[in-house]
Amino acid sequence: MLSKFRALAVASLFLTLGSLAHAQSGDLPAAQLAALKAKLAQRVPELPPVDSARVTPMAGLIEVKVGNQIIYTDASGEYVIEGQLLETKSQRNLTEERMDEINKVDFANLPFKDAIVWKNGNGKRRLVIFADPNCGYCKHLERDIQQIKDVTVYTFMIAILGDDSRVKLDNIWCVKDRTLAWRDWMLNGSAPPKAFGMCASPAQRNLALSQKLRINGTPAMFFEDGSRLASAASAAVVEQRLNKASAKIGG
Repeated sequence: MLSKFRALAVASLFLTLGSLAHAQSGDLPAAQLAALKAKLAQRVPELPPVDSARVTPMAGLIEVKVGNQIIYTDASGEYVIEGQLLETKSQRNLTEERMDEINKVDFANLPFKDAIVWKNGNGKRRLVIFADPNCGYCKHLERDIQQIKDVTVYTFMIAILGDDSRVKLDNIWCVKDRTLAWRDWMLNGSAPPKAFGMCASPAQRNLALSQKLRINGTPAMFFEDGSRLASAASAAVVEQRLNKASAKIGG
């Protein structure tokens, strides 16, 4: 995001909290926030608009939310850092925890009627995936998660990789067994038959939903605790996240 700063702040930089003095967390006062916004807009014009800012447990370090990302700065906006904030005593990744909080979704109120659904085992655990029919990473993920037990998977198809993605999306949605058509295509490469007649696919609604949720690529996954995973992952990682979500919601 801030390429010219990466020489100063390596992408995986860790700012550590140990014996450093701690500050009280909390939102910045309105006047200070306005001044910080103005300074960053002037100094770093490629930075997306600042949504909010708050102090961190590390004295002098300010957390800044830009879109669905977090960067760090000082109170006057003279320095900017991209990286992870790690509390050494507890081994907590504070950046990761904050990102989970910022990007949390209302899982129960997602429009599941617009998703393709399949399940393994008792289907007790639930997983949402946003996927483009022509996304290679989505196909790898689809194959990997076949081994996960006791899960219901809801796939919201979105067409972001070109016109052919929209054609495949509509064709898959409009056949009698759309779940079979989706899995045949993603797992076996069997193209769906061309849809004939009128069929109202959820393509536009799903695209609007993905934009509302600030999904920037596929696959993107959401778990029942509202957390997200904005990339492909192994079955083992997805399994861990499903278990974590189940524990949080008392499942």
